[in-house]
Amino acid sequence: METKIEIKKEQKEKVLTPGRIVWNNFKKNKLAIAGIFIMAFMLLFTIVGPFISSYAENGIDYGAMKAAPSIKHLLGTDELGRDVVTRLMYGGRISIAVGVVSVVIEVVVGALLGVIAGYYGGIVDSIIMRVADIFLCIPYLPILIVLGGIMSDFHVKPGTRIIWLMFILAFLSWPQLCRLVRGEVLSLREQEYMQAAEALGIRDSKKMFKHLLPNTLPTIIVTATLGVASNILAESALSYLGLGVIAPTASWGNMIQVVNNLYVLQHYPWLWIPPGVCIFLVAVAINIVGDALRDALDPKLRR
Repeated sequence: METKIEIKKEQKEKVLTPGRIVWNNFKKNKLAIAGIFIMAFMLLFTIVGPFISSYAENGIDYGAMKAAPSIKHLLGTDELGRDVVTRLMYGGRISIAVGVVSVVIEVVVGALLGVIAGYYGGIVDSIIMRVADIFLCIPYLPILIVLGGIMSDFHVKPGTRIIWLMFILAFLSWPQLCRLVRGEVLSLREQEYMQAAEALGIRDSKKMFKHLLPNTLPTIIVTATLGVASNILAESALSYLGLGVIAPTASWGNMIQVVNNLYVLQHYPWLWIPPGVCIFLVAVAINIVGDALRDALDPKLRR
């Protein structure tokens, strides 16, 4: 009896769940593991860091304006005497939040419309795709600059401006994901399991969201991760131009804005290198992890 119980335990341990299979494939990619550690560090730095910092986001040290890095200020201070490390922490919260929240909205809208268009086809598909085509014809960066300028003219408050920026980025980005999901669904709906679901009389909503949408997950994950990095870069570019997140609220983009002349570029590297490095690390880490997740989730790439 004891031998049989031990054999059963060993068999249970050898059974691989879908989640374990994905993890086993994912952890083979050493760069992806490094990317996870970088992302975890940046999240801890931005979320937990402000609670242990000795300085406030806009706390001014009048005796140390544009001070070089020291024990008191590890990465120096800016032109107003504000601690650069502390502002990096708060700025990272804004930049990462803008990237993540805008992509969540983009995924909800794009995936929903994509699966509806691909499943129903016909006039529904034509209407959704024509709307997507209209959005794809809109020049991305010029529209962002124009909308940022409009918010500046209307003196939109910094907090409200951040929320509007999230929705604007999502509003301009959903068509790409919609077209990708729609293409996947057009292929998947012809599979045998969908024909079986049709024969069983399963309602349309269940077929779309239980059978079709989960099978587009690899595409959604890759697009979403690339979108997070892209939106972080877009926010940084707008903030650098003074059209995104505005002072006194910190973001990595408007922290780099100080390097607007050659003198600052040459003599105050601690003002612009740290936020630039943060943007670079987060964007690269997210892209690497997203690519590895795509490989792990796609059955065609498993060995």
